[in-house]
Amino acid sequence: MADLNQLRAQVRAFLENERARGGFTPHCDPWLIGFDREFSQRLGAAGLLGLMLPVEFGGAGGTMAERLVVSEELLAAGAPVTAHWFAERQFAPSILRHGTDQQKAHWLPRVIRGEICIAVGLSEPDAGSDLAAVRTKAERTDGGWLITGTKIWTSGAHLADAIVVLARTSGSKHEGLSQFIVELPNSNVTIRGINMISGERHFNEVHFEDVYVADGDVLGEIGQGWKQAMEELAFERVGPERYLSTLPLLQELTSGISDCSMSAEQYGAVIADIRTFRTINQRVVEHLESGNTAAIDIPLLKTIGTNFEQSTVLTAFTIVNDPSREHAITGEAAELLLEAQYQAPSFTIRGGTNEVLRGIVSKGLLR
Repeated sequence: MADLNQLRAQVRAFLENERARGGFTPHCDPWLIGFDREFSQRLGAAGLLGLMLPVEFGGAGGTMAERLVVSEELLAAGAPVTAHWFAERQFAPSILRHGTDQQKAHWLPRVIRGEICIAVGLSEPDAGSDLAAVRTKAERTDGGWLITGTKIWTSGAHLADAIVVLARTSGSKHEGLSQFIVELPNSNVTIRGINMISGERHFNEVHFEDVYVADGDVLGEIGQGWKQAMEELAFERVGPERYLSTLPLLQELTSGISDCSMSAEQYGAVIADIRTFRTINQRVVEHLESGNTAAIDIPLLKTIGTNFEQSTVLTAFTIVNDPSREHAITGEAAELLLEAQYQAPSFTIRGGTNEVLRGIVSKGLLR
């Protein structure tokens, strides 16, 4: 699909049809709180998932630029994409790069069809920003490994079909980490919800107690888990979800804005910033395509993008309370504003805190 404009038009037509038939209700932060398996499967059936994956597995054999186009349109529409998001964004590229032939054949077609939800087990109670301090252990046993330990802040684990676990296989700080694919549900895996202030559940604590994982479910090589996890985090930290999470709200608020008002000026500034982030993101996509997952543009985009997202919630309040508004905001806008308020505190934390990422950027600039 070399014509990105044609692809964008295809996605918009799909979304217009979905809205017309009542296929979804727009949300802010839809890649985290918009879980709808059937929507993801319809997206897969329309040929709009896994565009960057090889044709032999059902993909389009395209590039990351095509996934970027699809992602932009889905997020701008507030579409419920959580069910497939982690699977397509970081799990599929990792399987393609490090997985066995059997793993590729088993997982990639299901990702492309929008059939699986994947959780990522990285952070732990005593190893959040410092992932090298992971204590979850994997011990050798006949034909595989036994995993014991606890992960926390795991998005969507209670809904996932599998979780990719970073575990310690030896005492070495970085070289002692490996990755494992644990299919769910599993009787030796306990998943406890962590409710948000809104009462909704998106995060979890996941405990593993002697969970058996066959050798065939080791992802990549033993001892390469740190390197692989850092590559996956590069895919996680970039993308339009780092600056478009509140766009459904901002679009809904345009109705009632007076020309030449303070609200119009602020809205224009937001759109200008988004254009800048899109330009940076296009460069980041080129890095990912070339395998350069250590480029400092990646943590930089995540840092400034999520700070921007948080600021847009304050901008939204200013627009809502502008006395020059021609009419009150819609009920849908009010719901989206409340949603954005609940989600905003997590923007700068998930995917690595901005404080840690600023350190990574600083070190990169000094090299």
